[in-house]
Amino acid sequence: MIPHFTDHSANERTYLAWVRTAISVMAFGFLLERFDIFLLFTSRAVAGVTQTLHTRASQWLGLGLLLVGALMIVGATVRFYRNRKAIEAADTSIYGDSWTARGMAVLLVVMAIFLTLYVARQLAALS
Repeated sequence: MIPHFTDHSANERTYLAWVRTAISVMAFGFLLERFDIFLLFTSRAVAGVTQTLHTRASQWLGLGLLLVGALMIVGATVRFYRNRKAIEAADTSIYGDSWTARGMAVLLVVMAIFLTLYVARQLAALS
């Protein structure tokens, strides 16, 4: 019998959920980084739209999401081992949220707002 098995398995499930989320964020970042190919194709298909439609903002945002995904995996790994040590410890510890998780959440919200404004601007330019 493994002591505190349910706590350890819950910790591992949470870790794997963070890793899956990070992989999804990274995949979206890669897709977004290649979004400029779609913009170039649509700008050539629409008459009267110049090449100034293409900007590097989607590439920078995509690279940012790739970086955030990698940081999420690092943060999840650190948190997994910290919680594992706390589960095995004999004394009681307080469960707290980290400032890095809050910072990454704020960064993702800022990126989402920027992406929304960027796509809206591109669609307005196509109209």
